Amino acid sequence: MESDNPAVREIKIDLPELERSLRRPRVLFSFMMSVLTGAATVAAMFPLFSVLYMLLRRGGADLNLETLTQLPPPAMMPGGGVGNAIAGTILIVFIATAISVPIGILGAIYTAEFGPETAITQVVDFAAKVLTGLPSILAGVFAFAAFVMLTGGFSAPAAGVALALLMLPTILLTAEDSIKRVPSRMREAVIGMGATRTQVVTKVLLPTAVPGILTGVMLAIARAAGETAPLLFTSLFSEYWISRKSPAFVPHSISDLMKPTASLAVLIYNYSGSPFDNQIALAWTAALILVTMVLLTNIAGQSLASHYNR
Repeated sequence: MESDNPAVREIKIDLPELERSLRRPRVLFSFMMSVLTGAATVAAMFPLFSVLYMLLRRGGADLNLETLTQLPPPAMMPGGGVGNAIAGTILIVFIATAISVPIGILGAIYTAEFGPETAITQVVDFAAKVLTGLPSILAGVFAFAAFVMLTGGFSAPAAGVALALLMLPTILLTAEDSIKRVPSRMREAVIGMGATRTQVVTKVLLPTAVPGILTGVMLAIARAAGETAPLLFTSLFSEYWISRKSPAFVPHSISDLMKPTASLAVLIYNYSGSPFDNQIALAWTAALILVTMVLLTNIAGQSLASHYNR
């Protein structure tokens, strides 16, 4: 049945013909590929959810306030916690962030805005891309030779230098890409109003590129928080708090910084191979805490990026 209006016609659906089309090779191939893609997705997610399930089951069993605030227990002694390792991890990552973020963003501003076609920019981009694949243990060896050997001891700043070396290329490349994505018409409009290059960067480019920069920073922090090999060469480990003064989880002097510092990654490495059940259980709890910290960091980064996008 057709409408009186020649521009509007009723579409007739031939159901038998449609059922026959589902048996055609092209449709069957599309269906099979959809099933295969879904199965591959499930297979890829299975290891992730298996690890999360093991962490929640074994690590969550002993997770309580005492675990978050106490020192690791002696061998075969019940109780204790990973409070000093949590504080040490936050301190080391904070030092690494304080080193890498300013250098990475300033380098990205130069390579993206002030000298995008210069030979220095090409060298910096090449070096940053090479550093993204740098084995973390080599960053630890570098920091050991450049910092630990010079200062004469393991310390949190040495670990911060090693992690900053791993964070720097991620921050620089993501910040550079975010700045380059700012529409050129925004630059031209501000320059046309008489703004200087510095004002263009501070008033237009950086505020517009903040979501991408934050994403890169959070990804770099998440990677640094889970590294173990660099910390074995730089901060080593400690069974004690960062400081003897209250509050003990923050440094009160340079001497508090310049000594071995506990971290969750090294605690997991040390205790996972322990013959004592209490230390193995503590390693599972520390792993759960570390994964939770990384997850919260990523969520915070995405939330901040969404806020700035709005």
